[in-house]
Amino acid sequence: MATSATAWLGVWVPRSQGVLRIVVAFLYLQHGTAKLFHVPHVAMFDNLQLMSLIGVAGILEVVGSVLLLIGLFTRPVAFILSGQMAVAYFMYHAAQGHVLTPMLNQGESAVLFCFIFLFFAAAGAGAWAVDTMRAAPRA
Repeated sequence: MATSATAWLGVWVPRSQGVLRIVVAFLYLQHGTAKLFHVPHVAMFDNLQLMSLIGVAGILEVVGSVLLLIGLFTRPVAFILSGQMAVAYFMYHAAQGHVLTPMLNQGESAVLFCFIFLFFAAAGAGAWAVDTMRAAPRA
């Protein structure tokens, strides 16, 4: 019985990891497109300067999300985005107070993105990724 469970996990863990990567990248992409392209429209980004701190964050979010979505350079991109979210949390959310309670400073998504990206930096892309195809032995 343990063998069938191990075989099941061997098949589904990389697939689950791939689905998580794709969904998280899609959600994160929306943060960048809201900043840079106003889609979806978020009023606080209406007069955003591209070379401001938030503008550069938008560039990182769009480029990083697209790379994560296709699973290219997943580990280094995820590491950079994890750091970006840590900086966002401590510079913006934690500065509002309640450092240890992100629910009270609206920093929950920053913390979640930070640790999900850190997971991908450590574990890799999972299934359905360019990185995985590049690493596969060629016949």
